[in-house]
Amino acid sequence: MGISLLSSYCGAQIFEIYGLGKEIVDLAFCGSVSKIGGLTFDELARETLSFWVKAFSEDTAKRLENFGFIQSRPGGEYHANNPEMSKLLHKAVRQKSESAYSIYQQHLANRPVNVLRDLLEFKSDRAPIPVGKVEPALSIVKRFCTGGMSLGAISRETHEAIAIAMNRIGGKSNSGEGGEEAIGVSKEKDPIRWSPLIDVVDGYSPTLPHLKGLQNGDTATSAIKQVASGRFGVTPTFLANADQLEIKIAQGAKPGEGGQLPGKKVSAYIARLRNSKPGVPLISPPPHHDIYSIEDLAQLIFDLHQVNPKAKVSVKLVAEAGIGTVASGVAKGNADIIQISGHDGGTGASPISSIKHAGGPWELGVTETHQTLIENGLRERVILRVDGGLRSGVDVLMAAAMGADEYGFGSLAMIATGCVMARICHTNNCPVGVASQREELRARFPGVPGDLVNFFLYVAEEVRGMLAQLGYEKLDDIIGRTDLLKPRDISLVKTQHLDLNYILSSVGLPKWSSTAIRNQEVHSNGPVLDDILLADPEVSDAIENEKEVHKTIQICNVDRAVCGRIAGVIAKKYGDTGFAGQLNITFTGSAGQSFACFLVPGMNIRLIGESNDYVGKGMAGGELVVTPVENTGFCPEDATIVGNTCLYGATGGQIFVRGKAGERFAVRNSLAQAVVEGTGDHCCEYMTGGCVVILGKVGRNVAAGMTGGLAYILDEDDTLIPKVNKEIVKIQRVTAPVGQMQLKSLIEAHVEKTGSTKGSSILKEWDKYLPLFWQLVPPSEEDTPEACAEYQSTAAEQVSLQSA
Repeated sequence: MGISLLSSYCGAQIFEIYGLGKEIVDLAFCGSVSKIGGLTFDELARETLSFWVKAFSEDTAKRLENFGFIQSRPGGEYHANNPEMSKLLHKAVRQKSESAYSIYQQHLANRPVNVLRDLLEFKSDRAPIPVGKVEPALSIVKRFCTGGMSLGAISRETHEAIAIAMNRIGGKSNSGEGGEEAIGVSKEKDPIRWSPLIDVVDGYSPTLPHLKGLQNGDTATSAIKQVASGRFGVTPTFLANADQLEIKIAQGAKPGEGGQLPGKKVSAYIARLRNSKPGVPLISPPPHHDIYSIEDLAQLIFDLHQVNPKAKVSVKLVAEAGIGTVASGVAKGNADIIQISGHDGGTGASPISSIKHAGGPWELGVTETHQTLIENGLRERVILRVDGGLRSGVDVLMAAAMGADEYGFGSLAMIATGCVMARICHTNNCPVGVASQREELRARFPGVPGDLVNFFLYVAEEVRGMLAQLGYEKLDDIIGRTDLLKPRDISLVKTQHLDLNYILSSVGLPKWSSTAIRNQEVHSNGPVLDDILLADPEVSDAIENEKEVHKTIQICNVDRAVCGRIAGVIAKKYGDTGFAGQLNITFTGSAGQSFACFLVPGMNIRLIGESNDYVGKGMAGGELVVTPVENTGFCPEDATIVGNTCLYGATGGQIFVRGKAGERFAVRNSLAQAVVEGTGDHCCEYMTGGCVVILGKVGRNVAAGMTGGLAYILDEDDTLIPKVNKEIVKIQRVTAPVGQMQLKSLIEAHVEKTGSTKGSSILKEWDKYLPLFWQLVPPSEEDTPEACAEYQSTAAEQVSLQSA
C-alpha cells in the first residue's frame, strides 16, 4: 500500500471488513467497505463475554490456553492444512489409490466452515449425465497451475519436481521471483532445466541427479516465469524462454509487503541465481520501482511483450475491494492474463507476522473482477486465473462458477510432493527438504513428479464427476454460472447474518467460451522499430552468423522498449553471454520509455539525443552511450538527459551518460557499470553489485538498501554526506589503489565514449579531484579497513572480468 507511518493508517479507511454487520459498520466504521455483512452488536457482545468468562470464572485454569494460531493443535483453531489432511493426501498420491483419495475428499467435506466457499453448495438446472460424456481429465488439467514459489523459498528438488509434473500434464508451473538454473548459459552449454531429458535410466538422470522418478522427455522448466519488484534472476534469456511472463504486483497472503527471503536461505547457489550475496536477506518491496501508475504497468507489459512476443503476460493482483477497477486497467494495458490471489496460503519464506490477518478471500476478488470486466466489455480480452488455498475439485468448480478460467495450487502442490506442514519454512529447517536450502535436509526430499501428477489427475476426475452430477459436459459450460450456487443450510451463530448475495449475483456471461479466451493469440505490441531493424538483411545476417554490423536510424518518443525485441532474439538463440557478433546501432532523436532494455553482450547502442524513463532496464551486457545533440546551447552536465529508474535490474554491461539522470538511477543494479554526471533522489537503491560513478550532484536517500557493489560520487561542495542513507553502507574516501584505478579507468572510458567536458576536466586535474570523491561500500562480514579493501578488490575484479 506504500504506507510507512502509523499515523497514515489512522482514519484512512483503507481496510475492507469481513464479518461485521451493517449496524456495527454504520456506527463504528462508517463508509468502510463491507460486502458480506456479519455479526450484530448482540452477537459481538456474547463473543466478548465468552472471552471474559474463560479468563475470570472460578473454575478457569490458571494457565493461558494455546489456541494453535500458528501450528495445528488438538482442540485449537482449525487449520485447513493439518497433519491428518497431509497424511491422507500423501497416501493417495504415493499409492495411486482412488479409495485413499476418496477418504481425503471426505475429510475436506467434513471440515468445519473456514472459508467463504464453505457456505455455498451446488444446485443444478439439469439432470445428471454419465461421466463418460464429460470432457477428459487430460483436458481439465491443462487449466491447472502452481503458485509462484521461488527457487530459494523452496528447495531445488521441490522446484524442479513441481515443474516436471506440470509439464507432463500440460499445466503450468510458476518460477516465482528467483530465476532458474539456466541463468547465464551460453550456446556451448545446454540449459540444465530447459532441455528435455534423454538420458533417464531407472528413473534417474545425470542431468538432474538429485531427483528420482524421472522419464525421458521430462523438462524442468517453469512455463510461467515471474517478474517482481526485486527483479531477482531476471535476465534476457530467462524472459525469452518463457511460455508466460507474470508480473507480481503483490502477494495475496501478505499484500503490501512483497517477497521476503531470509538470509539463512540465501545459499551460494541461490545468491548466484539472484545476482546477490550469500547470507543477505532479499526483499521485494510491494511497488515495482518502475510501476507507480497504471500507465507504468502498461509499459512493463509492453516491455515483456517486446522481449518475448510469443509469451502471454500475466498480472498478479490481490483480492480486495476495488480490484475490478484495477483489473479493467490491466486489461486495457494489454495483459493477456489476470491472476486473482487470495489470502489463503503463503510462501516458503514468509515470517509468521506477514501471513496472519492479511489479504482477502479470492471468492470476492474473482467475483468482482469477472463482473467488472463483463460490465466494461473487457472479459473476452483476458484469461482469469485464481489461486489461494485450492485443495480439491470442489474448489475448482466453485472458482469456475464465480468466473475463473484457470486454477492455481500452491501449498497443496508442495504437500503432494512431500511437505509435512511443519510450518518452519522461514527458518531453513524444513525436516523433509521441501523448503530448505541446507544440503543435508534436501537429501531427505521424498517427492517424485509422479506424485503431483497423480494429485492433479484425481482433482480433474473429481471435477468430471461433479460436472456429470450437474448435467454439464464441459468446464466451459459452468464458468461464470453463479446461478448454479446456493447457500448451504448451516446453523452457526457467527454465519447467521452473512449476506452472500454479492457472490451469487450475476451481470451476464462472456460472449466467448473460456476455451476460446484461453486459446486466443498473445496481445501484440503492433509494429515496432525493432521489427524494421530485424527485417534489415545486414542485421539479421549479423545475428544469425555472428558478424559485425553498423546502422544509424532515427527514433522518436513513441518508439518504446527499442532494442528489447532484438535482445530477445539474440538471447533465445545464444543465451545471455554466448553471442560473438557485434550490433553497433546509433539512434538519433528523442527515445521513448525503456530504451535499450534487456541488452545482451555484443549490442553496442548509442543514442544522440535524449530518452525517457527506464533506460537500460534489465540490461545483461553490451554497451549503452547517451549523449546530447551538439550545439544545443545548454551545458550537458547541468541538464537531465535520461529519465527515472534507469538501469533497473541490470545484470551486466556498461552505460555512459553525458548529462544527468532522474530518480532511482541504478536501482537493483546487480553487475552493470555506469558513469553519469548527476542524479535525482534514491540512486543506487537496493543495489547488489556492479559499479556506479557519479560526476555531479545527487538527490537525497543515496544507497538505501544497497547490499553490494560500489559507488563513487564527486562531492565538490561538501553536500553529499547528509544525503546518504547510512543504514547499511559505509562512506569513505578513495584511498585504496585498486579503487583509484577503477574510478579513473571508468572516467577515461566515459570521456572516450561521450566526449564529456566534465570528465575531461577531472582527468586533467586528477590530483585535485580525487580527494573530492566519496566511495560507498556495503558492509563486509568483518567491518575492518582490511575487509573493506578486500571487498573492493573482489568487486573491482568481478566487474573487470564481466566487462572483458
